[in-house]
Amino acid sequence: MVDVFSGRLLVSKDGRSVDPEEALQNKVVGLYFSAGWCSPCRDFTPVLCDFYTELLEETETPAPFEVVFISSDHSAEEMVSYMHAMHGDWLALPFHDPYKHDLKKKYNITAIPKLVIVKQTGEVITDKGRKQIRDKGLSCFRNWLEGADIFQNFSN
Repeated sequence: MVDVFSGRLLVSKDGRSVDPEEALQNKVVGLYFSAGWCSPCRDFTPVLCDFYTELLEETETPAPFEVVFISSDHSAEEMVSYMHAMHGDWLALPFHDPYKHDLKKKYNITAIPKLVIVKQTGEVITDKGRKQIRDKGLSCFRNWLEGADIFQNFSN
């Protein structure tokens, strides 16, 4: 993910700046393109929260997974409000960072919500993360991990 977010900072849910190189190293990353005004987004976000919580907090060894929210909200205030109201404890690209437009182009985002699962290089593992979480639940993570070339002892 160093390639994807090189030279940028991400923000945590509580507003802290986070170095993406440290936060995303050796992790499968879900790029979550979403917005608070979007009802399908508001429908899926709690599902993603549960998935994230189960993977990171309810397993003995937290899974090597992180979500980065890329907002399509209309304002920074809307983005922060949506994050506080509905999001898990994941990261976000700052609202005013114009890089979000490049990411939408790079990952061919034409509609939201969209959860694109990527390797460390930014290469796509799947652009159907939302559907896979809905259909398979936690078991889809093992497939993503295999596709990510991250070797570590991970078990459900």
